[in-house]
Amino acid sequence: MTDLGPVAWPPAPIKTERLVLRESEARDRAAFVELFASPEVYAYLGGPRPRDELERAMPEVPGRRPGLFVIDLDGAMIGMVTFDRRDAARPGHVRADAGEAELGYTFLPEAWGRGYAAEACAAALDWCADALPGEPVVLCTQTANARSMRLAAKLGFTEVERFEEFGVEQWFGVWAPATPSSG
Repeated sequence: MTDLGPVAWPPAPIKTERLVLRESEARDRAAFVELFASPEVYAYLGGPRPRDELERAMPEVPGRRPGLFVIDLDGAMIGMVTFDRRDAARPGHVRADAGEAELGYTFLPEAWGRGYAAEACAAALDWCADALPGEPVVLCTQTANARSMRLAAKLGFTEVERFEEFGVEQWFGVWAPATPSSG
């Protein structure tokens, strides 16, 4: 996230039933290269990057920035969950001043289909609701990405609109944390 406001980063590691959401470490470098070079992972994200280019350009400790959680299963990175500010110039916003927190996630193909993405994203959304109370969280995915569409629904995102961007139809939704009733 370019602006976390008063939120301290990194937060303490977040533990779920099976996973740990934590800051990136040097031991994650190979998994980052694998993730960004994967044709399966980047099929709906503009395509993979060349492995040799990644090997040269990837910093010793990749992904160390506010808003990026490494997803750790039994001591190894299996993916990442990110929060970034949605660019005001892009379509899809729920606030007049734009800049909403936008959830992103990528997981290595061997981690797909086991519920890890739902578990990690739910924990990250809970963290965001505590760290940035009242902040809407948005998500944008290609309508052709059936897995991502199912995950958005499972996490409780509701559709705001659909639009064309990057030459394909995009689904844009918002998540708002449950608030205690005042009555």
